[in-house]
Amino acid sequence: MPIVIKRMLLQIQNHINRASWQILVLATACHMLLTWGMLWFAKEHALLPFSTFVYYYVVTTSTVGYGDFSATTELGRWAVALVQIPFGLALFGVLLGKVGQEITIWVKRAMKGDKDFSHLNDHIIIFGWHPTRTEKMIEFILADNKRIERRIVLAVHEDMEHPLLRYPQVDFVRLASFTDDIELSRTAIGTAAKVIVDGKDDDHTFTTALKLSPIVQSSAHICAHFIDETKAELLRLHCENVECSTAMSAEILVRSMQDPGSSRIQEELLSTLRGDTQFSLQIPSSVTSCKFGQLFMFFKEHHNATLLGVAHDRSGQNMDLNPPLSYGLTGGDFIHYIAPQRVLEKEVAWEQL
Repeated sequence: MPIVIKRMLLQIQNHINRASWQILVLATACHMLLTWGMLWFAKEHALLPFSTFVYYYVVTTSTVGYGDFSATTELGRWAVALVQIPFGLALFGVLLGKVGQEITIWVKRAMKGDKDFSHLNDHIIIFGWHPTRTEKMIEFILADNKRIERRIVLAVHEDMEHPLLRYPQVDFVRLASFTDDIELSRTAIGTAAKVIVDGKDDDHTFTTALKLSPIVQSSAHICAHFIDETKAELLRLHCENVECSTAMSAEILVRSMQDPGSSRIQEELLSTLRGDTQFSLQIPSSVTSCKFGQLFMFFKEHHNATLLGVAHDRSGQNMDLNPPLSYGLTGGDFIHYIAPQRVLEKEVAWEQL
């Protein structure tokens, strides 16, 4: 037997053994063609038009049987009884089983984090999982009722199943490594708008943020959390597009001791779940210049917002907190403010400044 024919037969045998979609579609098409040919030979003219035949074939073969179309000749009834329904039922059973199998695989992939989200764009990625802190971050993100409706991708490397199924906005992906290019491509890191890095320890966070910094798009913003201030300072030196935060428990304790209630101020400022919250907004390029005092009064009067300070870059490296009223602002600067809810750029009448 020629090797080409042998390989072809092996491929066909493989498709049959796996009950592949190709062999199932081919078998269904052949059965439909055989059924149509037998009905034509039996002179069942009412069943032969294409749209009528497809409807009749599905209804009859699946044994739903509405009765509006059926074989009327003796030969046609024999064809239906001996060929169409017996073989068709077997095909339908296999097809339904195949569909159920595909749905099960799809659900398991979503649960186990094996899905590929490389098609996403302008989304948020959270690298790292902590049983309590990560869920709080999700709640804070979703509590911002004026946020841009972005998908949230939770990326972990622990052997676990989707821990946040109750949040339909959250996708789950399990990576073998946070620094492997192929693995990272499943998160669509190159098109992400926001990234949070919260590793299992400072070394893990540092390595991940260092890897992500050069591969995200220029408009993306990366936030990384550290316990050790020295690692945060080191990352700031090498990655300007990464905003590093550190645990300030000592500062908060001292401030609460010296000025009682300070810890509550911190909680209220950072939480979107209740009370006024701290937000930021970039001044559009159309604003050539204005004074801090002018913008301060405008925001307070029109948006019930209190300006806190000004930064000249997205990460706030050179933050001017509570600047003088004569402080000059230009388009591209970032203002930080307290307000009951986020103020969007389009909601500000910049032309009145």
